[in-house]
Amino acid sequence: MKRFILGIFYLLLTLPCVLQAQKLEPKEVTVLVNKYKNDIRGPYKDIRWFCTDGSIRPPKDPCPDNIGTGVQHARYKDEVVALGKSNHIFLGQILAYTDMESLWDVENDHSRLKQYQLDKYLRSVDNGWINQKGQFYRGAIQSEDEQAWGIEFYKWLLAKDEILRNEYFLVRQSLKDIPHNGDDNVAQKMRSESKVISDLYLPFMDLRTKIHSQPEESDIQKVIKFKKTHSSKLPADIALKIDALVTTMKEFHKPVDISALAQMAPLTKGTPLGNSISGFAASSSELNSPKLLVEQASQLLYDIREGLLEEERPMARLQLLDVSLKLEEIVFKSSPEYQPQNLKDLLHKICYLGMAVTGSGYLEQWEWNQLAPGLTNYDVPEQSLGELTEVLNRARAAVEWSAAMTKANYDAIVKQYVAFEPLAAGFIDDKIRGSVSLHLGQSVGELGNMISMESQLANKVMDVQNQSTIRGLNPGYAFGELVVVGGSSDDIEVSSDKIYVFQRPPSDLKPVAGIATVAEGNMVSHVQLLARNLGIPNAALSDENLQALKKYDGTRVFYAVSNKGNVILKPENQMSQEELALFTVKERREERIEVPVGQIRLDENNVLNMRSVDADDSGKLCGPKAANLGQLKKMFPDKVVEGLVIPFGIFRTHMDQPMPDQEGSYWQFLTNMFQEANRMLDSGITENEVENYQLRQLEILRAAIKKMELLDSFVDQLENGFQEVLGGDLGNVPVFLRSDTNMEDLKEFTGAGLNLTIFNSVDKTKILEGIKDVWASPYTERSFKWRQKYLLNPENVYPSILVIPSVDVDYSGVLITKGISSGTDKDLTVAFSRGAGGAVDGQAAEQYLIKDSGGYTLLAPARERFYNVLPETGGTEKKIATFQDRVLKERNISEIRDLARTIRERVPKETNSDYQGAFDVELGFKDNKLWLFQIRPFVENKKALGSTYLESITPKIDLEKRISLSKKL
Repeated sequence: MKRFILGIFYLLLTLPCVLQAQKLEPKEVTVLVNKYKNDIRGPYKDIRWFCTDGSIRPPKDPCPDNIGTGVQHARYKDEVVALGKSNHIFLGQILAYTDMESLWDVENDHSRLKQYQLDKYLRSVDNGWINQKGQFYRGAIQSEDEQAWGIEFYKWLLAKDEILRNEYFLVRQSLKDIPHNGDDNVAQKMRSESKVISDLYLPFMDLRTKIHSQPEESDIQKVIKFKKTHSSKLPADIALKIDALVTTMKEFHKPVDISALAQMAPLTKGTPLGNSISGFAASSSELNSPKLLVEQASQLLYDIREGLLEEERPMARLQLLDVSLKLEEIVFKSSPEYQPQNLKDLLHKICYLGMAVTGSGYLEQWEWNQLAPGLTNYDVPEQSLGELTEVLNRARAAVEWSAAMTKANYDAIVKQYVAFEPLAAGFIDDKIRGSVSLHLGQSVGELGNMISMESQLANKVMDVQNQSTIRGLNPGYAFGELVVVGGSSDDIEVSSDKIYVFQRPPSDLKPVAGIATVAEGNMVSHVQLLARNLGIPNAALSDENLQALKKYDGTRVFYAVSNKGNVILKPENQMSQEELALFTVKERREERIEVPVGQIRLDENNVLNMRSVDADDSGKLCGPKAANLGQLKKMFPDKVVEGLVIPFGIFRTHMDQPMPDQEGSYWQFLTNMFQEANRMLDSGITENEVENYQLRQLEILRAAIKKMELLDSFVDQLENGFQEVLGGDLGNVPVFLRSDTNMEDLKEFTGAGLNLTIFNSVDKTKILEGIKDVWASPYTERSFKWRQKYLLNPENVYPSILVIPSVDVDYSGVLITKGISSGTDKDLTVAFSRGAGGAVDGQAAEQYLIKDSGGYTLLAPARERFYNVLPETGGTEKKIATFQDRVLKERNISEIRDLARTIRERVPKETNSDYQGAFDVELGFKDNKLWLFQIRPFVENKKALGSTYLESITPKIDLEKRISLSKKL
């Protein structure tokens, strides 16, 4: 009782400290990490006995028999505990000291589990990491207790069908790190040891690359030979590390005892899966070729995943998953030995590696079902070049999707750790290189090289290896400095005359000369639409390609993407005369467009019912968003919400008010700024200096607009509009405020995503403040730079605002009434993500090519881990997405097909438009009901599409050419 009272007293004393715990900055966490590296106890404070009755005893006072056995391990330092509470960062986690639900950590996307895995990686590549000295702190962690905890954890976790169905990849990955059967992750240990050696001794880098990318048993002799060759130069400690690596490599390359597999899953004896495992184990002597071994092991790996939920016993499930891991190891080791002799063998290998990747969780089963028809047709005498190209596209998709699965699951935690421990950046790459995806990628690369030779459609990207993983997205050409961004792009300040290679482009990208990305997001995001509209060359590439380009960072290069998607990237000194001529100085005005402003009506000062506007009012009363949505409301009344329009005139009336601390009005301030800029240019001041002046002035203007007093008459009209049109009081109806300028959604210029949209605002004050924020948004640096670069009269921008009630859609996205990837006008392209605002901000969205001839092709599954929901109280909340089910259902695709047909037929007629191009439509589904939110022209760059140079680098391909599958490689 006394101990209980003391505990309560201590809790009350420390509670204020806990409640006031402030989040540490990354640099402060770095200080802690470095401190623990040099602490003989690492992140731990002391060692104690933890008894079953909840009591804690000193290390020399074990738990009495009458209480029951306890466990002995370390306690965390107080600051480690505080870091977990303030930052949700958990260093040096001891499993036996952790509650199971806390480690699974559902509310934080399983952050603690992922941190445990990342901690293990960091220890392997940094000599113990925070336990560099603490790893010798005897008794801190008891391996047998950790393993016992692991078994109990999986008994608890694997009893839940939903977890296995939704989080199969993560559960299976965790088995590689959480002790539960005495095995170590030897493959990761081998990669880590080779990395440590190459970091300390650079000449080892080539061998490290070989071990990481294509490990083979012959590498052992190469490492031994390396040590002998460099013996006179090698420090003693590195020589010892090489010896340790050789030992690990021998352990890794030791043949798997296939006959013992059945013994790993005794609980499954007599079950369908148990019989399959026993049959595979019994036939070990007959699996005498790598080809047969890869085929049979991959099939069983897939079958275990498919049938796992039919086995209901948690321990039996655990045994099946352990067999699954062992089968992946068999495929991983056997794949380099399977050397296809002809094209048929290569297609066979790709098919079964795709099956292994699915069985290992890197692809969802429904995704494999979409890919399989294109990958299983290898048992025929010949195929056309067109058919083989489609096989390549499907196989390359499997590689990209599997890598994206790893990134989607671990990217957030890696970003958090990289901020204070840069070594964490290698974790995702290590995960991918340790998987069967590695060998699938290499086989797909071989197929790509063969098809490139047959079609003469080859990339020419510096001296990068495996160029078949590079593919063009948007045609165009550029010349400038190459900037390779290996990490986060969030804080990168881009320049309009440089070419950028990103892991993932920022969603608010400013003008650039060219881009290439590892994670393309999706082909209809705002960034991609801008690139396509403005002729900015854009390509997708692999992480391996990005790493290979790092050595060219800072080099001036020529970059081109053809209309067929082949890519050229070469140094300036290798440019041809034709390529140099593309960049001779021209009058910029020839390349820009002028937005007509003669018909703008600034006399309309009333808040309008969206039903009263239509396409004819675009650029006159309001921008095209409101005008076109009003048009859609007439055409599809039950698929479009009600809405209000704040026209150009109300904006201009407010801008004509006196501007505080300035002479004249807001509008006069803006006009004076442009006049002064022209005077500066005429006097010979550089464009950069003039632009910097304008940006400083616009910053002053934006700040002033945000503080502007709204006219009472306007607020009164807005309140009446909410009641009469939106059906509730201002302050009670959640709405979107969408910027709608006269300089976007045009036939020649898209302007997609350049200005502000405010999501799901409810509070009256926030809505009124939001209106001013939207008015100010065309004057942000990003919006101004895009307009300045491509429009002749960017000063004549007028924002209107579309106010529409929020629809908390289940999933949303974009429809383009054209097949972007196929290039046919009759097909459709769609991209959808879960929640609101889907696809437009570059999310890794689910994408389809819906074919006019019938059917569809999955271009990419969703790989966005978080999505937006719109609570009735306003704002947005993030929810966690899983990928086991597709986003769009069959009935949704059918309805989208019908919608596109209607849009093509009716919109030109009902708007009396001569526009013949495709449309870009934003839409969503709520309880399978379709809602339309926007329609605008889909704008492509005519200059790029019609470029003589781009046409010249696009070979003419005979897709009907027949190729024998017995063709030797």
